[in-house]
Amino acid sequence: MNTDYENKKITIVGLGYVGLPLALAFSKKYPVVGYDINPSRIEELKKRIDQTDETNPKELHAALENGLQLTNEIEAIADATIYIVTVPTPVNENKEPDLSFLLEASKTIGSVLKSGDLVIYESTTYPGCTEEDCVPVLEKYSKLKFNHDFFCGYSPERINPGDKVNTLTKIKKVTSGSIPLIAEYVDQLYKGIIEAGTYKASSIKVAEASKAIENAQRDLNISFVNELALIFDRIGIDTREVLEAAGTKWNFLKFTPGLVGGHCISVDPYYLTHKAKELGYDPQVILSGRKINDYMPSFVAQKMVKLMGQKGIPLNQSRCLILGITFKENCPDIRNSKIPQVVRELEEYGITVYIHDSHADSNEVKRNFNIELIEELNTYDSILLAVNHKEYKDLKISELKRFSTSVVFDLKGIFPMDQVDARL
Repeated sequence: MNTDYENKKITIVGLGYVGLPLALAFSKKYPVVGYDINPSRIEELKKRIDQTDETNPKELHAALENGLQLTNEIEAIADATIYIVTVPTPVNENKEPDLSFLLEASKTIGSVLKSGDLVIYESTTYPGCTEEDCVPVLEKYSKLKFNHDFFCGYSPERINPGDKVNTLTKIKKVTSGSIPLIAEYVDQLYKGIIEAGTYKASSIKVAEASKAIENAQRDLNISFVNELALIFDRIGIDTREVLEAAGTKWNFLKFTPGLVGGHCISVDPYYLTHKAKELGYDPQVILSGRKINDYMPSFVAQKMVKLMGQKGIPLNQSRCLILGITFKENCPDIRNSKIPQVVRELEEYGITVYIHDSHADSNEVKRNFNIELIEELNTYDSILLAVNHKEYKDLKISELKRFSTSVVFDLKGIFPMDQVDARL
C-alpha cells in the first residue's frame, strides 16, 4: 500500500451522526467525498441543513467551500484510496445483530475497490466482524486479496449525539489495522484530526471489543440503579435521594435510573452476547442487565397508572402528556426511543396520550412510530417528564395540570419534589 499521506482521497460511507462530523473533520486536511444512499440526505446537506443537529450551517458551508463533495452516486467514489464506513449497526426484532447496512456498504466499496486501497470500519459491532464478515464481501466483489491487494482498519466511533463539548476531535480515538504497517498508518491518519490523541490497539478484534464493552459497561451500571429504583419504589423511598446520599462517598459511581434507548447502549450489548453465544458461552450478567433495562418502559407505564388510581383519576379517556420522545436530552435522535412502548401500554388502559418534543422531527416520529407530536401545550390529567430537554426546565408544571390532583411523574428529577408525585 502507498503510505504517502499527501496523496490520498477519503470517502466516508454513511453521513449520519458519525459520518458527517468525520467528513467535515477530514475535509480540513484531505480531499473528501461524503457518500450516502439516501438522495434526500445529500440534497439537504448541500443546502446546509443537517437534521441530526451535529453540525451547523456555517460548518457545512465552510466544508463545502473547502472542497467537500457529497454524493449518492457510486461512480463518484471510485477514485478514493481510503474508505471509512460509518453506517448503522442495529439489532432486529429478536435482538440479534442486523449487519445488512454494513454488508451492503462493503459490497458497494468492493465494487470500486482497487489494489492498494484501505477500508476502515467505524460502525460498532462484535469482535471478528470486520475480518470474518466484511472482508469476505470486499474480496468477493473486488476480486482482490485481503492483506495483499487491499487492507483494513477499525476505529470505533465515539460520537455522543447532542454533546457540544465532547465532540469528535476532543475524544481519544482507538485505532487498529490488519497488519502492523497499516495499524500505524491508520493511527497517524486519525492523529491528524483528533486533538485528544489516539490509542493504537494491538489488533482489529481488540479495537472492536473495546467499543462493545464501553457501552455494555454503561448499560450494566444503569441497569443496577434501575433495579434499585424498582426496589426503592416498593419500599416507598426516593431513589434519587438515596443516590445523592451514597454519592457523598468519593468512589461511588454516579449513575441515575432511566429509560435506556439510543443507537449504542441499548444495542451494543446484544452484539457482544451474540458473539459469546456463537462461541458456545451463554452470557449471564450482560443479559440480566439488558432484561432490567428492557423492562423499564413497562414499569413507567404501570407506575403512572398506579399513581392515577391512587388519586381517583378515571383512566378511560383521561389526558396524559409525555414531555420528550428522543432517546436523550437536547438532541433530535429518536433511534430506539422507549417512549413509544410507554405510549402503547398507557393506551391499553384507555388513556389518551399526547407527546411533545422540542427537538424531535415530527415527520420522522410519524414515519418511525406512527405518533403525531403536538406543538401547543394544554392541561392534562397526568404528566410524564420523560426527557430533560433544556426547554422543559423552565416549564411551570402547575400550569399543565388539568386539576390540582393531576399526576406528575418526573423520570429525570428536574422539578422540585413538592411539585411532583413521583420520580424515577
